[in-house]
Amino acid sequence: MGKKTTILGLISDTHGLLREDAVRALRGSDVILHAGDVGAPEILEGLKTIAPVVAVRGNVDTGEWAQALPLTEVIPMGLVRIYMLHILQDLDLDPAVAGFPIVVSGHSHKPGQTEKDGVLYINPGSAGPCRFYLPVTVARLDLGVRPWKVEFIQLAVRK
Repeated sequence: MGKKTTILGLISDTHGLLREDAVRALRGSDVILHAGDVGAPEILEGLKTIAPVVAVRGNVDTGEWAQALPLTEVIPMGLVRIYMLHILQDLDLDPAVAGFPIVVSGHSHKPGQTEKDGVLYINPGSAGPCRFYLPVTVARLDLGVRPWKVEFIQLAVRK
């Protein structure tokens, strides 16, 4: 019997840049969820050196390699099912009714979490190139505690 998965590394909008600070911040994750705009297959390969990776396709993931990535993904984590997609506005189901207590998305480059109708919505922000004067971040989600704990980690930015 393997170790129980409790720590999820959350990353999005890498746009082809896997920062060493992001790798360090995600170490210790049991699973990494990439919420789209990966930018290059090497990003996923790099993340797989840390932990198993589940990724969805974002609007910039247009290369042939990206066609293997789904637009949405259901991630079962023990008793919790997580729904992941890149653009939250494209959500075509009611997560509360469908039994998803957590929704992970990206696209806006704005890190944050909100709760609505008992569903926790998390955007880890952008871990790729600096854009829109927003912070460069990843997040960690601890499923081992209730209420679930989300930690946003701001990365040191040199470019």
